[in-house]
Amino acid sequence: MSLTSNWPLPPKGIRFLTPQFLIDQLAVNPLTAGLYPVAMGYYPRAEHHQMVRESHSNNLLIYCTAGRGTLMLDNQTFRIRPGDLILLPKGVKHSYSSHSNYPWSIYWIHFEGQLSEAFCQHLNLTNPIQSLGMQPRLISDFEELFSLRHSGYNSASFVHGSHQLQQIMSHLALLVRQQRSKSGKQIDLDSARAYMNEHLHGQMDLASLAAHSKLSKYHFSKRFKALTGHSPIQFFINLKMQHACYLLDASTQSVKQVAAALGYDDAYYFSRLFKKVIGLSPDQYRKSKHR
Repeated sequence: MSLTSNWPLPPKGIRFLTPQFLIDQLAVNPLTAGLYPVAMGYYPRAEHHQMVRESHSNNLLIYCTAGRGTLMLDNQTFRIRPGDLILLPKGVKHSYSSHSNYPWSIYWIHFEGQLSEAFCQHLNLTNPIQSLGMQPRLISDFEELFSLRHSGYNSASFVHGSHQLQQIMSHLALLVRQQRSKSGKQIDLDSARAYMNEHLHGQMDLASLAAHSKLSKYHFSKRFKALTGHSPIQFFINLKMQHACYLLDASTQSVKQVAAALGYDDAYYFSRLFKKVIGLSPDQYRKSKHR
């Protein structure tokens, strides 16, 4: 059951529902069954906007860009501010409302699909609300997805829209990790990556990386891997191999010269590392037609 206030769509507001016949198609099409939009919209300055759901049959993503609001979930009250992302998985009882004096502006998407739970988990939210700050690219992505309302319910457009939704979800997962890395409770990943890039010509040990981030080796390594999926040293090696690819593509340097430029005196050792990461030897990569 859903209860909402009887209020008109705000000026320049958007509310678009995917028709049931298209939902039925999207749910079985192998190109879209993983994730597809059920409904979407944009409510600017949504005065008196409120919603109460005792049950929820799909997933809901809300991004607040202005004003304030309140979310009630599991007998807890959360305050919504500009730049906040809200994720409400299916089946979760909830209610939310716009602030009476500072009405919020929100982008929202209801979505479903076989991979919807996996995408929600990939966001890795520790709370239903994550502060992302103002993200112009994210807003642009929402607005591009909303062009579906002009598609005449064309099925090919909705296949494309479903993949746009996947792109939005995967982009959000990156934004969440980036914000956490800057929160003070995590490492500053951008700073650590910049430090590594400054030292691609040489070697780097865990102690130096941890000292740069002002953390112990244990905590730095643990937090870095949680953010990137790689150990700090493996991430550094990956950056080196990415730069090696650039040097092999953009110059006529020999493999030995490329190895030396990246701090490896032993070209054979460099070649083994390169093949382990890239899947091809440096010579094979240079001759490869996949460019």
